Amino acid sequence: MQVRASGSFPKFFIVFSCSSLFFLPQMAPAPDEAIDLEQGLRQAEADLLRLKARYAQVQADQQRQIELKNRLDDVRGNLRRDKTPALKAELKQIQQQLEALEVALESQLFSWSGLKEVFWQAVRFGGLGIVIGWVLRSIAL
Repeated sequence: MQVRASGSFPKFFIVFSCSSLFFLPQMAPAPDEAIDLEQGLRQAEADLLRLKARYAQVQADQQRQIELKNRLDDVRGNLRRDKTPALKAELKQIQQQLEALEVALESQLFSWSGLKEVFWQAVRFGGLGIVIGWVLRSIAL
């Protein structure tokens, strides 16, 4: 519902919320907001491209891990029959590659920068909860 005021007042929208009545002015977006929106969209696109690249890398690493595990099983089977130094060296090399691949998969899925944001949100909202609790406790007494 739109209300038009006389004089130099801007147009207003009436908003009903939980039995309260609010008047919000209708404004056109500022040029700064449009620039911020464009920058936000560019950042989101860049983040999406990084996510897609990381997803492709994870899929390739997982495929390589499966191949290495299959080769490891083959080498172990051959090693039971022939205990040659070449098979032992190949087994050791495959195990090292698997360990490096597992570390790469785990380390890139887990980042400290993601935890930093979660930590500060927990501190902020946890602190807010404590303050609200103190206020409610003081009111109840």
